[in-house]
Amino acid sequence: MNATETATRATDSPKTDPIVRVIDLHKSFGQVEILKGVDLEVHRGQVVVMLGRSGSGKSTLLRCVNHLERPSSGTVIVDGEVIGYRIKGDKLHELPPSAIAKQRTRTGMVFQSYNLFPHMTVMENLIEAPRRVKGVDRATATRDALQALEEVGMAHKADVYPSTLSGGQQQRVAIARALVMKPSVMLFDEPTSALDPELVGEVLNVMKRLATSGMTMIVVTHEIGFARGVADEVVFMSEGRLVEKGPPSQVIDAPAHESTRSFIDSIL
Repeated sequence: MNATETATRATDSPKTDPIVRVIDLHKSFGQVEILKGVDLEVHRGQVVVMLGRSGSGKSTLLRCVNHLERPSSGTVIVDGEVIGYRIKGDKLHELPPSAIAKQRTRTGMVFQSYNLFPHMTVMENLIEAPRRVKGVDRATATRDALQALEEVGMAHKADVYPSTLSGGQQQRVAIARALVMKPSVMLFDEPTSALDPELVGEVLNVMKRLATSGMTMIVVTHEIGFARGVADEVVFMSEGRLVEKGPPSQVIDAPAHESTRSFIDSIL
């Protein structure tokens, strides 16, 4: 089955099928193959935590899910729609940047660094994308932004500039900025790795509340406590491949693969 047939069959699947489907995903940078045929399914309301050593392909996989990185081959489907492409006849055609930007509104992305605009207030940071990408009017965007800020405990900082906030506060604003787009899936790429240890908890608590609320989440992290307590499924990646997956009690506490055991032992 070629890529177009795979994509067509996957998008024709029933609504009960996974909200995210990654099918035989490959990604190379020059001669270096980072992803080597990854398959992953995430169901609505599920929290999937991805573990693995630096360079195993976790962040690249996340960036392919919302087409920040263009896959070398394979297919990513979110909410029944092929990401980055349209199907025409028996071929896949890459979408223009404006169409890809609209698709990305389905996948809220939170990075290691906060990437807030320093010249804008917190509120201005949040309403920028809804107004520019989705064409939302200012009043509606402001209302939605306040709601998102309340969800992360930052509504009282709506009118300040990012430079006045701690790292943990900036990351909570970054989460709110993703939430205000009302995504189907939230993607977290090591969201606490740049924080001082005493600030990690406040961000993890926000993520736990999102998980409890039913938000679909794919989280790249080394926070084993979070993975054990919140994840429905843990995925371990090594050298560009998905080596092991299952509930936390299996992958973290009783891993079957030697590379998983070695990794878990190194961080516990």
